[in-house]
Amino acid sequence: MLRAGRGESPVARQSQPSAVTQHSRDTPQFYLTAPSPCPYLAGKEERKVFTHLVGERAPELNNILTHGGFRRSQSIAYRPACEGCRSCVSVRVLTGEFRPTRSMRRIMKRNADVSSEMRLATPTSEQYAIFRAYLDSRHRDGGMADMTVLDYAMMVEDSHVETRIVEYRRVEPGQPNQGELIAVALTDVLGDGLSMVYSFFEPDEAARSLGTFMVLDHIARAQRLGLAYVYLGYWVRGSGKMDYKSRFLPQERLLPEGWAKVGLR
Repeated sequence: MLRAGRGESPVARQSQPSAVTQHSRDTPQFYLTAPSPCPYLAGKEERKVFTHLVGERAPELNNILTHGGFRRSQSIAYRPACEGCRSCVSVRVLTGEFRPTRSMRRIMKRNADVSSEMRLATPTSEQYAIFRAYLDSRHRDGGMADMTVLDYAMMVEDSHVETRIVEYRRVEPGQPNQGELIAVALTDVLGDGLSMVYSFFEPDEAARSLGTFMVLDHIARAQRLGLAYVYLGYWVRGSGKMDYKSRFLPQERLLPEGWAKVGLR
């Protein structure tokens, strides 16, 4: 089962090779999915190239491929390979230079009663309840809409790299990490940054702008860890689903000639 990050389409399950291919775990082999409707741009088709992240070299390979614009979904690394279209652009926030905008500072203030804790990637029924409500509210017709609790557990646990869960709880003063769970992020720890694989939140808390808040929290967390980047996945110009990623500046975008900095201040 191949899934995707927040706002990103999964690699289609039916597009995997029809037979299991035997290959060395130390020598990744790449496959191409069949064309399918693009979830971001009307009238377009998407294809993805993907490989397996397994074995002892999986963390190293995940680092290398992430630098090359790949994303992880369980034990799969994938990136767009669409004919005649290069609209999907990998973005990463420069944590050392990042400064929140006025609206971002308001969001942080609005969530002053929210604590976050990075934990081992262990799925819970509490997480799944929010995940299910989030899908039903935001992505009812998406590729993940039919995910069961077992599918969710696989999404969290099927990782051969350093993966963590960040839980966000609304707490009372003096009771950190003991309040009501309202948001969750599945995150990979890379050699140079944090990669936000998938994040979701309680739909009834939409006024808090928790999607933005979680990105801000990851930037602050990366700064404390001495990591240079927060990888946000793909930004697609003209797609409302992806527009929020362009607001975290300065950032680098992966162009044909390499990573390029935008949003100088």
